This record gives sequence, structure tokens and C-alpha cells, in this order.
Amino acid sequence: MSLNSVNTNVGAMIALQSLSAINGELNKVLRRISTGLKVSSVKDDPATWAIAQTQRAESRSLNSVMGSLQRGQSIVDVAISGAESISDLLMQMKEKALAASDTTLSAADKAALSEDYVALRKQIDLAAGNATFGGISLISAGSTGNVKALANSSATSTIDIDHIDLSTTGAAISGTMADLTGVIGATELAAIDSAIRSVNAAAGKFGTGSKALDRHLTFVGKQQDVIDAGIGRLVDADLARESARLTALQVQQELAIMALGIANRAPSMLLQLFR
Repeated sequence: MSLNSVNTNVGAMIALQSLSAINGELNKVLRRISTGLKVSSVKDDPATWAIAQTQRAESRSLNSVMGSLQRGQSIVDVAISGAESISDLLMQMKEKALAASDTTLSAADKAALSEDYVALRKQIDLAAGNATFGGISLISAGSTGNVKALANSSATSTIDIDHIDLSTTGAAISGTMADLTGVIGATELAAIDSAIRSVNAAAGKFGTGSKALDRHLTFVGKQQDVIDAGIGRLVDADLARESARLTALQVQQELAIMALGIANRAPSMLLQLFR
């Protein structure tokens, strides 16, 4: 095929192909700069995109895990607050019971102490019944309500914190006196001491559970950060490199346009041979 032809302009064809290739690369670079991603769609790199999508799903699932752990923390913290209040009330009850054990007290004084004691005991049920978060209480009467916080994104592991009845009908406190009208001796005072120890032990269990939730929440947060960083290494664009590439492609584009213009003028130069 002759290079000196007005029917087929080989130079223009080559320049046009080069310009199209440069424009295609320029569009890729502009998309990377505008999105900040070197892999923004499955067409860019199918394998990398699929891996990144799987990891994104894992990272988003961990949001639910963290939410479950935080909800568990709130439930346990409310229970701890209630248990501490009940422990304080029991100590006040012991104080009243010890005072009422004095045989020299008048009937009126003992009745007044008994009234205070009964009021404190009722306050225990109030604290136990109202120590709720999201409708769940770990210390209310009965055995319902516990924490089973998600520990992983597949829901195959949980952090469990069991319910402990700290009401006056529960095993921890039911052994205490209903009032101070009867004879109060070492056995009755020992029952209050036993209740105090039981409530303090329950508070300790809740504290241990709260720490476990807190530690695991920290771990899951770090795990999510590592996954997000890994996704970034897979799909994020190196903007400094893309900026340099953009400048180079813009120069190449200008040169390709100039080359195309020269190639398009070549056939007209053949006319001079016939003048």
C-alpha cells in the first residue's frame, strides 16, 4: 500500500489509534483521581473488586457486632448501678437492724426503726425492678433477661452475662427479715450480712462481664480498622502517582492531536505535485 495516497491516510490512522488509547488511559486516571480508587468497579479488576467486596461485607458486619457489644455494656452498667444501690440499702438495713437489737429501746423507737427498715427493703425491689436498659434487667425479680452479645460477624460466638435476682424475693436477699418487730439476734444480723455478700458478689460478676465486653469491643474495633486498611491497600489509588500520570498523558494527548493534524495535512501536500 502506497504511503503517498489520498484514499488511505496511514499516518492519520496511526495518530488516531494513538489518540484513542491515550484518551482511554486519561479517562482511567481521571476516574481514579475523582473517586480516589484504582478499583472502583468490577470492570477495573474483577478479582480485586470481588476480594474487596467480601472484606467490605465483613467490615460492615462488625458494625453490628460492635452495636451488640455496646448494648450489652449498657445493660450491664445499669445492672451494676442497681447492684451498688442495693448493697448500700442493705448496709443501711443492717444499721437499722443492729440498732433495733438493743433490748433497752422503747416499743415506739423500735417501731420507728422497723418502719425505716421496711422502707429500705421496698426500695431494694424498686431498684431491682427499674435497673433496665432497652427493656432488659439483669437483677429484676424472676430469672428472665440476660446478655448474649455478638462476638463475631458469623454469630457463632457470644459473650454471655447471666441474670441474678437481687429483689427481696430472690435467693440473695429473701433470707433477710421482713421487718424489725420480732426478736433480732445474731442469726438475723448474719442473714443481712449474707445478703450483702451475695449482692457484692453479683456486682463483681457484672463488673467482670462489663470488662469482658469492653475488651472485646476494643478488639473488634481494631479488627475492623485492620480490615479497612487492607481494603484500602487493595483498591485505593496512589494520588501522587496518578497526578504525575495525568500530566504525562495530557502532554501525550496534545502531541497525538498535533500528529493527527500533520497526518491529515499530508494528502493535501500531494496536490503540489500536479501544479
